[in-house]
Amino acid sequence: MKKKGILNDRLNLLLARLGHGDWIVVADCGLPIPDGVWRIDLALVPGIPSFADVVRAVAGEIAVQKLIVATEMRDRNSPNLKLLRELFPSAAVEEVPHAEFKELTKRARAVIRTGEATPYANVILESGVIF
Repeated sequence: MKKKGILNDRLNLLLARLGHGDWIVVADCGLPIPDGVWRIDLALVPGIPSFADVVRAVAGEIAVQKLIVATEMRDRNSPNLKLLRELFPSAAVEEVPHAEFKELTKRARAVIRTGEATPYANVILESGVIF
């Protein structure tokens, strides 16, 4: 048994398979997940696990070079945007309208669905390299 870190086997498999430039999405419980994109559903009940819980766990496991968020996050969910900037201080941040964000999720390797029930608690993480 693992002693620390992420315990979910599907999430571990996804993170171990990421290459430079691959995208994963950490999403609230309401974001539509496109057909054909791998779904890792961690949602238990509304709010559990939170977006912040999942993003913190993922941040400890992978290198991230860029974040893509909905423009609406700046005004409608600034605490989570602040958290993302703190967890990934060297990552570029791109903002796109929410409708475009949903289209971009079609290119992701996977969507990690949280129990988060606040608006615009979604991010695309672009995998970086550790060297």
